[in-house]
Amino acid sequence: MQIHTLHGYIQHIFLIEDADRLLLLDGCSRADVDMVCGYITDTLSRPLSDLKLVVVTHMHPDHAGGAHKLRDATGARIAAHPKAARWYAGTMGRAAHIIDVALMYWVANRLGKGKRMTWYSPILKPDILLEDTQLLPGFSDWQVLYTPGHTNHDLSLLHTATRKMYVADLLVKVKGQLCPPYPVCHPNQYRRSLKRVAALHLDTLFCAHVKPLEANSVPFDDIIQNAPTRPKNHWHSTKNRIVKKLGISKYKANQRDNH
Repeated sequence: MQIHTLHGYIQHIFLIEDADRLLLLDGCSRADVDMVCGYITDTLSRPLSDLKLVVVTHMHPDHAGGAHKLRDATGARIAAHPKAARWYAGTMGRAAHIIDVALMYWVANRLGKGKRMTWYSPILKPDILLEDTQLLPGFSDWQVLYTPGHTNHDLSLLHTATRKMYVADLLVKVKGQLCPPYPVCHPNQYRRSLKRVAALHLDTLFCAHVKPLEANSVPFDDIIQNAPTRPKNHWHSTKNRIVKKLGISKYKANQRDNH
């Protein structure tokens, strides 16, 4: 088993090479599809049909945006949690999808990347639904773990023989410090997911936006202690700003009435 790290549009992409097949640990962004396909054919000298499975750990643009295009190009199957397909369903979901694509452009701009085609269907159509603790179909040395919090359907992938684990966006870095991602939609579940990963006593953690980490060096207790206790996402941030503004307006009105 070899892990190939590719530098995607705004995230690390992990392509797993076995003797007769390839596994993509996440669906990357639509902007990454040609690069992934070129890496398979040009660098690895393998046919695109060797890519057998693309896992979508969650539905954000840099993790799901390339999945359908990769399936079209290679014939690979898409695997995801049962809740993933409906993450962007409905009017509110569509609005969140637009915001998330816009946020990816913002991150890309901060990284000095130009605008590229990143739009993708907000409704995932997986071939395989993954449940907690099951083994990946066709890749039985990889185990699926349900680690929600960032969204309601986050998955992590554990290579059982080497104790290496891909945790997607479970951890990010801000100003050089490991911390929770944005958003954290389900804070209680997020802290439970961190505790679960910490208890596994892993060797290495692979993250989408952080260089590989020695698991025993990750300050899980501090991150859990400082993790948000209330949802931290687009809707709650907007609501809090509105409430704060209304509160200030009400305070000013009361001050005027008292005078």
